[in-house]
Amino acid sequence: MKILGLVGSLRSDSYNRMLMRAAAELLPPGVELTVVADELRDIPAYDEDLDAGPAPDAVTALREAIAEADAVLVATPEYNGSVPGFLKNALDWASRPFAENPLRNKPAAVMGASTGMFGAVCAQAELRRVLGLIGARVIDRDTPVGMAAMRFDAAGDLADAEAREAVGEIVHDLVALVHERQEYLEQAA
Repeated sequence: MKILGLVGSLRSDSYNRMLMRAAAELLPPGVELTVVADELRDIPAYDEDLDAGPAPDAVTALREAIAEADAVLVATPEYNGSVPGFLKNALDWASRPFAENPLRNKPAAVMGASTGMFGAVCAQAELRRVLGLIGARVIDRDTPVGMAAMRFDAAGDLADAEAREAVGEIVHDLVALVHERQEYLEQAA
């Protein structure tokens, strides 16, 4: 099973990159996580004129990575109570054309880390809404890691037991959702 991890922070040592590393450590055997982070920096602002022709290379790479994955896991910070603009922009590109977008019916989950108390819950809620409107099958649950500076150790490992448990649960539930989808598709065939 392949999970694509999208990191909604461009900062090299961001808490959300660390959160995605923790998710990778908690995956069950036979599940691999491929992380896309810096590559999102190369995606231009969505422009329908650009979308009318061949997609930019970075957009094509993102669409292909999503299509090849069995599920998508997003780790997002919260900027001004919302989703980081470049992450929303990447999803806008990935969602077109709507009927054929690679997120359609794709299992997805969202988690977030922030230096504030709430662990990016507003951004997570907004991101779940966006993913759902795109057509993804999103797990409707927050996985917040608030006060992130106290939850990660000096090596960047998620040291907080409660936070590790929550990340493990969302990863487990995402894997279970993929299995449910695969069983459904097998029965429908």
